[in-house]
Amino acid sequence: MKKIILFFLLFGFAISAFSQQDFQFKNTKSNKIRVPVKIINNLVFIPVKVNGVELLFLLDSGVEETILFGLEDTKELNLNRVEKINIRGLGSNEAVEGLKSGGNLLEIDKLQSENHMLYLVLDPLFNLSAFVGITVNGIIGSSAFKNHLVETDYRNKVVFFYKTDSKYHHKIEKKYSKIPIFIEKNKPYVNSSVWMDRDEVKAKLLIDSGNSDAVWLFDQLSYKIDVPQNNFYDYLGQGLSGTVEGRRARVVKFSIGDFQFDFPVVAFPDAASIKNISLQSNRLGSLGGAILKRFSVVFDYKNSWLYLKKNKSYKAPFYYNKSGIEIWYTSLQLVPQMVISMNNSIVISGEANKSANKYRLELKPVYEIGYVREQSGAFESGLKKGDLLVAIDGKPAYNFSLSEINSLLWSEEEIWIELSIQRDGKLMDFRFRLLNVL
Repeated sequence: MKKIILFFLLFGFAISAFSQQDFQFKNTKSNKIRVPVKIINNLVFIPVKVNGVELLFLLDSGVEETILFGLEDTKELNLNRVEKINIRGLGSNEAVEGLKSGGNLLEIDKLQSENHMLYLVLDPLFNLSAFVGITVNGIIGSSAFKNHLVETDYRNKVVFFYKTDSKYHHKIEKKYSKIPIFIEKNKPYVNSSVWMDRDEVKAKLLIDSGNSDAVWLFDQLSYKIDVPQNNFYDYLGQGLSGTVEGRRARVVKFSIGDFQFDFPVVAFPDAASIKNISLQSNRLGSLGGAILKRFSVVFDYKNSWLYLKKNKSYKAPFYYNKSGIEIWYTSLQLVPQMVISMNNSIVISGEANKSANKYRLELKPVYEIGYVREQSGAFESGLKKGDLLVAIDGKPAYNFSLSEINSLLWSEEEIWIELSIQRDGKLMDFRFRLLNVL
């Protein structure tokens, strides 16, 4: 059974732009740099050193700035020339408090950016780690893309940086499909087509690798975009300014360049969720990871081209979360784990002190329900936001990664799910079915 895990996150920031030096090849004669990355829920996470301290960043073509957050568990990090600012982003809430820091050194392998401007989000509630299940410290945007070709190989979990006009550039020209893009305020946009019914709608979209969804459409900005009648209201993600909500539905068809996709699941964020972001002229939405992950994707900002080559995920169906709940990682707990010897045996003793030697304490994740969609199977069963997840189908929840949990909730089958939760100190059991409503 083939499963696709999607998690909807989109970040937009209304911050004044400051000049900074972009990334340059340093201390290498090579025209190519290869960086292993993590791919989770269609999002790309890349290691970046900030003033000598290695952190993990979301690689996000939809953002101009470099953002820091979630630094509670990091080693000492020195930031230069710090001053207070206010930051706005996606979501219905107001601005959050932050810091601006200039004169920093950022490194991605052999790439370096000197005098780099960083924006630090101070609000502890904004924590991308909770939504992807690994420690994430920031978001890096246009500075990583500007000066060279950037290829994301989603299947092999690698990002390549190529010098422009190198032999690699010429190879890509021959082997990849070439689509014109527009670079506006250091962000890439592309023309696409959406068939809401029988009618084709031309749509200029932000290419946003920090958005796990396939496509977002802003129906408030065009009378040609109508939310299909068969839809449901849902949680779409978390922005700097709070929860992003809207409707989900399938459209008849979506195309970019010569590539066409039938019946993709599209999100329509509500007006309150996008009120804080600055929309470029004629933009009608975003193109996200559920489309991009079907290709090897190469950005060429300098020459305004996007290169695409199909991978094995190209024909995968478009799924959505049928459960109606979002599970968030909240903390760690110490859990005793039985130690098994090298010959695959254990010793069970009635004496407490001897038995204790056969176990060790391990840190395991704690999960809670962060959102419940009304009229979903989970909602009808009685599950509530804030319930702590104890077991899934009889197995301890801490033995699952967040990706594994999401994989189950996004199952293509209409399966039954059994959850044990803790609410107000009481253990409770719930059972519901994943129903296809689109």
